[in-house]
Amino acid sequence: MKVFCGRANPTTGSVEWLEEDEHYDYHQEIARSSYADMLHDKDRNMKYYQGIRAAVSRVKDKGQKALVLDIGTGTGLLSMMAVTAGADFCYAIEIFKPMADAAVKIVEKNGFSDKIKIINKHSTEVTIGPDGDMPCRANILITELFDTELIGEGALPSYEHAHRHLVQENCEAVPHRATVYAQLVESRRMWSWNKLFPIRVQTSLGEQVIVPPLELERCPGAPSVYDIQLNQVSLTDFTVLSDVLPMFSVDFSKQVSSSAASHSRQFEPLASGQAQVVLSWWDIEMDPEGKIKCTMAPFWAHSDPEELQWRDHWMQCVYFLPEEEPVVQGSALCLVAHHDDYCVWYSLQRTSPEKDGRAHPARPVCDCQAHLLWNRPRFGEINDQNRTDQYVQALKTVLKPDGVCLCVSDGSLLSMLAHHLGAEQVFTIENSAASHRLMKKIFKANHLEDKINIIEKRPELLTPADLEGKKVSLLLGEPFFTTSLLPWHNLYFWYVRTAVDRHLAPGAVVMPQAASLHMMVVEFRDLWRIRSPCGDCEGFDVHIMDDMIKHALDFRESKEAEPHPLWEYPCCSRSVPQQILTFDFRQPVPLQPICAEGAIELRRPGRSHGAVLWMEYHLTPDSTVSTGLLKPAEDKGYCCWNPHCKQAVYFFNTTLDPRVPPGGPQTITYTVEFHPHTGDVTVDFTLSDALDRGC
Repeated sequence: MKVFCGRANPTTGSVEWLEEDEHYDYHQEIARSSYADMLHDKDRNMKYYQGIRAAVSRVKDKGQKALVLDIGTGTGLLSMMAVTAGADFCYAIEIFKPMADAAVKIVEKNGFSDKIKIINKHSTEVTIGPDGDMPCRANILITELFDTELIGEGALPSYEHAHRHLVQENCEAVPHRATVYAQLVESRRMWSWNKLFPIRVQTSLGEQVIVPPLELERCPGAPSVYDIQLNQVSLTDFTVLSDVLPMFSVDFSKQVSSSAASHSRQFEPLASGQAQVVLSWWDIEMDPEGKIKCTMAPFWAHSDPEELQWRDHWMQCVYFLPEEEPVVQGSALCLVAHHDDYCVWYSLQRTSPEKDGRAHPARPVCDCQAHLLWNRPRFGEINDQNRTDQYVQALKTVLKPDGVCLCVSDGSLLSMLAHHLGAEQVFTIENSAASHRLMKKIFKANHLEDKINIIEKRPELLTPADLEGKKVSLLLGEPFFTTSLLPWHNLYFWYVRTAVDRHLAPGAVVMPQAASLHMMVVEFRDLWRIRSPCGDCEGFDVHIMDDMIKHALDFRESKEAEPHPLWEYPCCSRSVPQQILTFDFRQPVPLQPICAEGAIELRRPGRSHGAVLWMEYHLTPDSTVSTGLLKPAEDKGYCCWNPHCKQAVYFFNTTLDPRVPPGGPQTITYTVEFHPHTGDVTVDFTLSDALDRGC
């Protein structure tokens, strides 16, 4: 059966109704899931298996039957481990129906259907009794309900319910315990992901400084954690202010509470500085003695950095204090971890909350609008002074003193740059009420509320009255739009330029004047794992899961590129970067598609896991801003990516042979097309015949 789905097109700005398979959303979730990443996580799987064997043995040693409850079974892997370890029966719960159906097939394929029952329900809906889903309570609880923050997927409420209704008192639990760790640091780079810094603009009249509103400086920020691959942050990017502090633990073998709580740890700062950021991670102990441990610690806090396991389903957390606070080396303070049922946040206090009787503080809420409009990379991008300087220099070459400037980008400060550089009149379009309110606050803080006119409407609805009857001599964009996911989604600027064409003066300048799409074939150090078939996992056949993901990837949007912040995912180039399409913003969007085809030579030995695509914006003939590669790859192919942007990755279904053949380099041919009606960019690849299908 087909269904109609309405979607806002991020490139054209229009709402489209598309006919999709009724299971379209399921296929999307499977295609973009972390199942492959988890199955490739050797450390996780091995530690779970060890913990399960030990738990089953402890129950058997008591002369009891081993009855297992596996919440969030996924592929059924942990239940199959339990039966292999000697469990008498497993009740495996999986709420996601396509996954539950796959688990049934995987369990049957491996010969465990008589010992494992897949229950397609949420664990809170499972019933106990003669006519229930389970005849009695289980005495072994196995779960994998964790995210990077530990509790963000609802682990606490699920454990709380399970102990009350589904498992025996003092049951065995795998994992047995989790501990959350924190380390206080000072980091200008990471703090720039949370606050707006003063921005300096060099003008003919001297230096002008754009200052943040006081409301933004005092805002506690958004409660959401920033989860990143902390191992890719250089040690030179932060100063450690505390030891690694164990903040709180959860014993999963006992009754768990999902109620809000605070946990305080006193410490003496290792150095004086500005306390700004809390780096956090957790470990899980699979046994009561803590001998079987799986840790998310970054390399500098890992007990054996050489054994560091790469994973993307669990990373590390960056939390921002409500405001930066000075700390003095050796002067005792308290770091406090607060949590409710789904969220963790931190505060720094002079005395312990238990001693001064403070109540648990409410989850922080952004009241300045900025943290709702700008994500963490966007904060970093706006605070990048070098990037600002590049726009300033480009503006100086195109801006005329009597110019009328129209700025089109979400929550952009370009309108302020144009004003400071001498534009006679500046207008800025803000599509949303939130961005309108934020920009109004920023303009007011800089005494520009009467100098820059905010227009809150869609560009195609713009009237001459909105521009006070004037024609625009400079159309300006970064471009940046909050709805953009893939690099070419910011081509929405081109559609805006087309929509406002009648408002442009003869000879009007558009900046950027053009854009180009670039591509390079790469070998990932680790990221390939998230799309690589697993086949066999700890001795169990999971080919059915591989086939399920492959089938999901056959759907239309699942074949498209995936956005990834590649500064977090090291890779080496196998080809030189190549420009594959250009877009001329000086002209309206064409009616016909823009097409190109070509070939990429693979000159460096190694495996070709996929192609990376990014946009470059040509502000002027002499100034280009890249959203991808920042400089030519090093001799060994190591790549330096723009840390503020996500790049687009097309993963290849096969992997090219690592050898460069004697006859010359291998080639990949491609066809790329920009579809003006939909704003989509599609790329089709044809790989050479010499293929190595392993990763």
